[in-house]
Amino acid sequence: MTKELHMPRSIKAGVNSIQDIGKAAKELYATHVFIVTGSLAAREPYKSEIIHSFATYGVKASFFSQLNGEPTLEDVRKSLKELKNCKADCVVAIGGGSVIDLAKAISFLCINENSSLNSIPDMKRLERLPLIAVPTTAGTGSEATKVTVISDKKMNIKLNPGHYKLIPDVAILDPALTVSMPDSITAYTGMDALAHAMEAYVSTKATPMSNHFALEAIRIIGKWLPEAYRNGDSLEARENMLIASLYAGIAFSNSSTNLAHAAARPLGTRFGIPHGLSVSLLLPFVMEYGLKTSIGLYADIGKALGCPEGLSQKKTAEFALEQVLLFNLQFQIWDDGAKYLHDRLQFPNAVPSLVSDALSGNGIKTNQKIPTGRDIEKIYQNILKKVENHQESISK
Repeated sequence: MTKELHMPRSIKAGVNSIQDIGKAAKELYATHVFIVTGSLAAREPYKSEIIHSFATYGVKASFFSQLNGEPTLEDVRKSLKELKNCKADCVVAIGGGSVIDLAKAISFLCINENSSLNSIPDMKRLERLPLIAVPTTAGTGSEATKVTVISDKKMNIKLNPGHYKLIPDVAILDPALTVSMPDSITAYTGMDALAHAMEAYVSTKATPMSNHFALEAIRIIGKWLPEAYRNGDSLEARENMLIASLYAGIAFSNSSTNLAHAAARPLGTRFGIPHGLSVSLLLPFVMEYGLKTSIGLYADIGKALGCPEGLSQKKTAEFALEQVLLFNLQFQIWDDGAKYLHDRLQFPNAVPSLVSDALSGNGIKTNQKIPTGRDIEKIYQNILKKVENHQESISK
């Protein structure tokens, strides 16, 4: 069977690589770029650099900075209108995964006016405007993935169409743009990237090529995420985390995510939990479930996380789980989870609907063993039990 690997055609990484953004646009034959971003307040010094870089190559720039939080269909409508009005011929995303997702959506819809986002997966030939992605967080991997996530507030659902042509043409990884991330966001996004890589590796859709990127991402994250969390000003740690996030994005975009992300989506929606935190809360219990049937795969993950040589396959696999539990403790994941799951009655009452939602998506279909509703229910219950036990232990 033929195996394929899709990724950005050009990846630029390193301190001050943002200065190459004008050149990147020119190489895509752009004359006018439409820049989608969140608030530029924390990155104000770089705004002038960005504008100067475009000007150096004779490229005009227009900004859309009205996105707050995860993109909605209304955000798509507003930004698409501005994109058409300014007649830009290239879209640039500078921000986190939400910003990049919005840019992906409008780069497609601008060319395909009579299409909807839901039509993307079925299109044999998809056209869009050239797209450059500059991540300012290290975790979503959206700069390297084929999916976009847009919320439909009226229907209370998230649209997540995917097509390999949605992968940005260029990804620019400048660690200087990520040093302003708070330690909590560093932890959430870093653990999200770790989950992307782990799930890609244990997926039934994994290939030797996606596995290469997955294991390297796991190795880098295991080494550099604690340092990025402790010392946010470390450009070396930030750059390595950006690279790991990109690798993890390539891995799961060419393989898949599975149970952790399938269960995280309803958990985040129901309780307003940040996506990376939801995934972090779930990951150890999903791994616990997976260890029963995929011990060899998790042993490979254990080795990538630095397990000492000479241990049995079972012990090496368990090392991977122990490392994730250690990360959750170091990064205060259980403490942060308690802030959202403090109502001991509300959560158990919500579990049946959470399970139903998790089962309704495609995510669980790529698990090595397809979980039942009871399996997922137990995973959710284990989260609450762990959070409660942790709170009790620190109050003594």
